[in-house]
Amino acid sequence: MPVDIEHKVTVVGLGYIGLPTAALIARSGCKVTGIDVSAHVVETVNSGRVHIEEVDLDGLVQGVVSRGALVASTETVAADTYVIAVPTPHDEAHRPDVTYVLDAARKITKVLEPGNLVILESTSPVGTTEKVAELLAAERPDLKIPGRCSGTPDIFLAYCPERVLPGRILVELVDNDRCIGGITPRCARRAMTFYRRFVRGACVTTTARAAEMVKLVENSYRDVNIAFANELSMIADKMGVDVWDVIRLANRHPRVNILQPGPGVGGHCIAVDPWFLVHGAPDESRLIRTAREVNLAKTSHVIAATSALIARFPDVRVGVLGLAFKPNIDDFRESPAVEIAAALVREFGARIQLVEPYAKTLPDELSGTGAKLVELDDALSECEILIVLVDHDVFKSVPLEERLDKTVYDTRGLWPDQPEGENLGRVHQLA
Repeated sequence: MPVDIEHKVTVVGLGYIGLPTAALIARSGCKVTGIDVSAHVVETVNSGRVHIEEVDLDGLVQGVVSRGALVASTETVAADTYVIAVPTPHDEAHRPDVTYVLDAARKITKVLEPGNLVILESTSPVGTTEKVAELLAAERPDLKIPGRCSGTPDIFLAYCPERVLPGRILVELVDNDRCIGGITPRCARRAMTFYRRFVRGACVTTTARAAEMVKLVENSYRDVNIAFANELSMIADKMGVDVWDVIRLANRHPRVNILQPGPGVGGHCIAVDPWFLVHGAPDESRLIRTAREVNLAKTSHVIAATSALIARFPDVRVGVLGLAFKPNIDDFRESPAVEIAAALVREFGARIQLVEPYAKTLPDELSGTGAKLVELDDALSECEILIVLVDHDVFKSVPLEERLDKTVYDTRGLWPDQPEGENLGRVHQLA
């Protein structure tokens, strides 16, 4: 598609969401500038390469960069539409930090012009889009900002969160429905027109506050359901019951659909977003808080159980399989597998061998610990204990004969054909 030089878009933040979004907008025919604080990211994108692992993203970026539809820069440039897709972390007390969002909005104010559209995509606490409006009004008193002026505003401001699955981001950014919240209905309609350029899913408009809460509710719902499965797994451990068998049989009920347990919950969405609701309404969010605490407790449970298992075999090597927060991706943000691996390395040192097929180097939490990455085949031949933390497809493919003589602690139910032994989250003990 030819580049529409009449419509210019600036995407602030070229991370896991910003870069795919920028590339899709560029493919739709707009002239896109991607802004990032990292010179390395900018250099990588401008060379037509990618700095993150995502299916088909490398080819898309190479294509739009090669025809001049997408360029990257460390400096904010003027555009017709601005999309903010920067991180929104939380601190140790689980309080949300919107500093990156406000910093990005502040940079945009320097180049804002009447008629511009500003869209916040970053997952944010309820009320953040209004804070952006306040900032724009304070920084640019010459402009009428929606929600902060009387009469017809000069600027359009909306909130539209992504709802994508890593490994399917490009598909889901196009096919999934979008919830678009405007500071005013007119703002929402203007943003909907923009998303119609590259989104095939339904675009539904609402208020900015409602859209902000929708994103948080979606991930809190998933967190609560995962917490139920994880709590069941800990109860089953205590009662000496195979939790995988219990869930399989319970799910034969026509109105029951229990999820599969794991070593905790990771990623920058499900492990983070519920805290935004808890922080905003602490007295009313008791179930959501409890679910977060259950999922954090499951990680601690796995650390204690695997540590006790390894201690029973003082001279053997241990293969820890997986560090990513979910299968078949290279994303280690908030990963319970990384937390578990780091705890085991601190306690058992070089006995712990880490296997992560989607990592070229260790995540920051494991750098400097003395831990090392090894190939799966080496772990299978050298390690007598295997701890499964991530259900990567390559791990699923390991046949029974290659692990028959292993002690296995399986947090994912990856190998149901492994001969049963002591039931500690599906531990299969050496004879």
